[in-house]
Amino acid sequence: MTDRRANDTCAPAAKRQQVETPEEKILRVMKEEVAIVPYDPRWPELFEEERRHLLSCLPGNLIRRIEHFGSTAVVGLAAKPIVDMLVEVTSLSETRVRISPILEAQGYDYFWRATEGENGPPFYAWFIKRDPQTGARTHHIHMVEGTFTGHLDRLLFRDYLIDHPDVARAYEELKTDLAKATPGDRIAYTIGKREFIERVTKQAKEHYPNDPRE
Repeated sequence: MTDRRANDTCAPAAKRQQVETPEEKILRVMKEEVAIVPYDPRWPELFEEERRHLLSCLPGNLIRRIEHFGSTAVVGLAAKPIVDMLVEVTSLSETRVRISPILEAQGYDYFWRATEGENGPPFYAWFIKRDPQTGARTHHIHMVEGTFTGHLDRLLFRDYLIDHPDVARAYEELKTDLAKATPGDRIAYTIGKREFIERVTKQAKEHYPNDPRE
């Protein structure tokens, strides 16, 4: 596929004035505020705009599919105002070499991130896109291979929330309480959601006769 990085939207971003070490970058993003806001009907549009942008900039032979997941994919659900995107790639090793330099040049934060815990494999590519004016996060982009069932299970979780508004409301209440209790601790916020997500994902696997991840 033709490389279309010449597109204006793919132009490199202005570089940060001070170069961070990996440890400093991780510390910075982990301390950023966790805030839950009412559902914004623009979120699906922001997903679609970013999906088109990624397809225009990235090597087409590495991208298998791009999905909108997380709370911003559930109509009516309050969420952090950050669009979560799941990108299935054919090769993570090639993603590190061929995709991460493109997105980093455009100003995305890039992390080679553990799936479980602090340092446990398997690792995946995670990108944060920010508003160029405010620096606020706008998108989280998770790039995984098709064998990453833990990430792909999030599509089941999304679909179950869409089909079960009462469960979605319970999730919203949990997130709101956690955001108030841990406003500057994203790790604690994530850990606090884990039991709920695992329980509902198990219910989703039992509920759907055909796996929506395929």
